[in-house]
Amino acid sequence: MLLHDTALIYGRYLRQSLRSRFALLFGVLMPLLYLLFFGPLLTGLPLGGPVSSWQVLVPGLLLQLGLFGASYAGFTIIIEKSQGVVERMRVTPVSRLALLLGRVLRDATVFVFQAVLLVLAAVATGLRAPLGGVLIGFGFVALLTVSLGSLSYAAAMKVDTPQEFGPLINAMTMPSMLLSGLMLPMALAPAWLDVLSHFMPFRYLVDAVRDAYVGSYTTAHMLYGALVAVGIAVLAVTVGTRVFRTAGA
Repeated sequence: MLLHDTALIYGRYLRQSLRSRFALLFGVLMPLLYLLFFGPLLTGLPLGGPVSSWQVLVPGLLLQLGLFGASYAGFTIIIEKSQGVVERMRVTPVSRLALLLGRVLRDATVFVFQAVLLVLAAVATGLRAPLGGVLIGFGFVALLTVSLGSLSYAAAMKVDTPQEFGPLINAMTMPSMLLSGLMLPMALAPAWLDVLSHFMPFRYLVDAVRDAYVGSYTTAHMLYGALVAVGIAVLAVTVGTRVFRTAGA
């Protein structure tokens, strides 16, 4: 029943996404701009170890794609609430977990597709990375999307207007971007900033994907990144499901 319900919700929202091809391509625009205009500035800089600037930047851009895209996914819930769509779904026998999973799995599909486009563009500009590392990067994008999408939908169920939702998401995403080392490794930062960044869970995901892009699959960074990614995903889906079950009850 759960798989059937999730497939129904997933199919409904995926069809909506496919009808808006411009939005699919537009979502990858910001990381592409960073790739084209920021990436060349890193060429030749001492980024630590025998790695290219692309192996440092592209993993960060992949996770930036998931961070900003999934965090703002809740805007659609606010629109649907105002149109009565959410309430009509909630009175059906469809599983509350399926109502959430169908949405976040659609989001994961969209952002992994955009991540593929970004990596193809990066290869054209000079990225060289093992296929296994690239695939692992896509896996982390999917997990991050599920996590942040679940929390975003949960937050959107608790607010009534975009004016409330936008500042809330900005307050979360900006510190996450600045303290996780998306653009540059935090090891290059002053010691106090490097220490502070260890309290930001997304840093562990970034470090793990960067290791994957140089073919290092059995490092401590990879272990911690995988544990944090899976742990956050489980917690976020649990919170999101509870909110879908109780909000407005």
